[in-house]
Amino acid sequence: MKKVTSVEEYIENNSHYKTELETLRALLLSTQLMEHIKWNAPVYSLNNKNVVGLGAFKNHFCLWFFNGVFLKDKANILYNAQEEKTKALRQVRFNSADDVNLALIKSYIDEAIKNQELGKELKPKRTTTKKAQPKELKDALSNNEELQKAFEKLSQSKQNEYCDHIVSAKREATKQSRLEKIIPQILNGEGLHDKYKNC
Repeated sequence: MKKVTSVEEYIENNSHYKTELETLRALLLSTQLMEHIKWNAPVYSLNNKNVVGLGAFKNHFCLWFFNGVFLKDKANILYNAQEEKTKALRQVRFNSADDVNLALIKSYIDEAIKNQELGKELKPKRTTTKKAQPKELKDALSNNEELQKAFEKLSQSKQNEYCDHIVSAKREATKQSRLEKIIPQILNGEGLHDKYKNC
């Protein structure tokens, strides 16, 4: 996916929902939220804390509420995109402009802002249980002393994320591909998902 440098460029790249995205953007900009591009999409924050994201896909467009788990959701419109994995994020999906009730969406945005002002945030639980290393990772660590030392410096939860990432691949080729991609991150002292945290 081509890297975008502005919200205008993001909207142009998703021109099939241009009017809808512009409408939601105007609604978000009518609040005290600050607009940024993060993870190649528009994100709206309060005091450097992500509150809402704006997204467009092939068959729908959406708003992401970063701590949506705290929203009351009286209209029952919030969706957890990845049950069992996504803890705090909640999404509202739209298929057309007709699906967008601006007054209702504004009430959800206002509630999300209020929750952020109150400091409501879902903190990740720290993992202390050590997971068994998959063979591919174990072999790579035993054959590379620098990699082994870097891996041992990582927190237990970060080590476990890497183990899970490799184990969850079904094919050997995918496991090897994932291993090759994570080696530079480990050597840099990064966790698997660090680029998505504290942005």
